[in-house]
Amino acid sequence: MGAKCTRSEFEYTYSDEPHSTRRKQILAKYPEVRQLYGNDYTMLAMMPFIVAFQTWMSWVVGRSSWPITIAFSYVISGTINQSLMLAVHENSHNTVFGSRRQLWTRLFGIFMNLPIGVPIYVSFKKYHGDHHTFLGHHEKDRDLPHPLEAKLFNRPITKILWLILNPLLYTLRPTLVYPKPFVWWELINLIVQLLYDYFVFSYLGGIKAIFYLVGGSILGSGLHPMAGHFISEHYIFFDKGQQTSSYYGPMNYLAWNVGYHNEHHDFPWISFRKLPKLTKIAPEFYKDLPHHTSWVGCLIKFIFDPEVGPFARVKNAASVDRAKDS
Repeated sequence: MGAKCTRSEFEYTYSDEPHSTRRKQILAKYPEVRQLYGNDYTMLAMMPFIVAFQTWMSWVVGRSSWPITIAFSYVISGTINQSLMLAVHENSHNTVFGSRRQLWTRLFGIFMNLPIGVPIYVSFKKYHGDHHTFLGHHEKDRDLPHPLEAKLFNRPITKILWLILNPLLYTLRPTLVYPKPFVWWELINLIVQLLYDYFVFSYLGGIKAIFYLVGGSILGSGLHPMAGHFISEHYIFFDKGQQTSSYYGPMNYLAWNVGYHNEHHDFPWISFRKLPKLTKIAPEFYKDLPHHTSWVGCLIKFIFDPEVGPFARVKNAASVDRAKDS
């Protein structure tokens, strides 16, 4: 089973959340960064083609053998649907239509959600803001593994299993640890998704077409090169206490520049297309931060390095103490 992880606890910090501090420093030195704010309609122009392509591909695999269906689901749909999930993430920050046009933002999010096969947009948006506001919070940051996860999945073979189960665990954490009230837009998201899935199943390719879409979403979020971003973003690979790490590599073209993750947390309202410009404007704030150059390499290191595992995360100790005192 391989060497057991050497970490048996999360790392704790009493320091200020790093991104708000760096944001103030950057704006003080480079006020022109504010020119990067504003709506970015690039995704609006690209998304209809991506949704149409995945819908067409579901028709193609519906007429293929099961081995081809499975292979296409991992290689093609796993890549594209993980890209769509990251597009959902981008849109959840109101970078397309802005914060004042929430109706259009929600409708666009539900539209790009269609090929993913399961309704995730509204629920994701409901929780994701807390990940930015309460980074490292023991309850409100849904990205943090539960301590039971970290204890169970602490060897190479079990870490592989943990990566495969990531879609399920990522979905269950917020509902079990920090549930939020149901919102009606979640029902709308569900109804629209079921109608699309019914259309795909009935008129395009039956169960193979549905497997291509839903299976691609599951496979692309587990043991898949695109899913390396889940591990690279906030797990400790470098300096002790570094809560966020960026990835600078070619897969950013498929991932809407989510690899620019320090930059994204510093300025969540700057669109994916403009994040590299932020790095160029304020290079001294980012160039010396340790970063990743390979998501595949990140996954391999996560699996086999005993110093890296689900416990390799930074928790905000002050938030834990406040919870104990309340």
